Amino acid sequence: MNQLFLDARSVLDSWRAPDARQEELRVEYLAHLERHPDAMSRSCLPGHLTASAALLDADGERTALTLHAKLKMWLQLGGHCEEADSSLAGAALREAVEESGVAGVRLLPVPVRLDRHAVPCGGGSWHLDVQYAAVAPPDAPLVIDSAESDDLRWFPIGELPDSADSACRALVAAAAARVRAETAAPR
Repeated sequence: MNQLFLDARSVLDSWRAPDARQEELRVEYLAHLERHPDAMSRSCLPGHLTASAALLDADGERTALTLHAKLKMWLQLGGHCEEADSSLAGAALREAVEESGVAGVRLLPVPVRLDRHAVPCGGGSWHLDVQYAAVAPPDAPLVIDSAESDDLRWFPIGELPDSADSACRALVAAAAARVRAETAAPR
């Protein structure tokens, strides 16, 4: 087992789900890891773990979304883990930086939620997405540089575009709440 697989198991073992449905997904993800040693690879066609992040601006008022080139939907930043990734958090951060072009992104180290959704990978599969919150430096410009994206924009947290799916909306809400809680916590 590689470091990424071991990290995923450790993250999911220790993660405290915020509700019963999230706990069901956590247990499902762990069972999937036990059944599929290749669960971190896109070649695992029953489904594979992925990592994504809701990238918020420094004020926590806006989120960066990408217009997915194939799906034609506004979505959070993220995707498949790569062989060079050693952790889920690292994969989420790498994807957020690659897809936004923003340097100096700060990833909150603990996932904010999980989401399992159908995708067209390999003719039809599942993404078992581990979702994080990330914060961009002040006044960070977005730089589109991806064949996977038709557009990239900042959207106010409460005004996401109609084509953003429920998983994206739930992640943005959870990430905004986590960032607000972190900001409000005494230091």
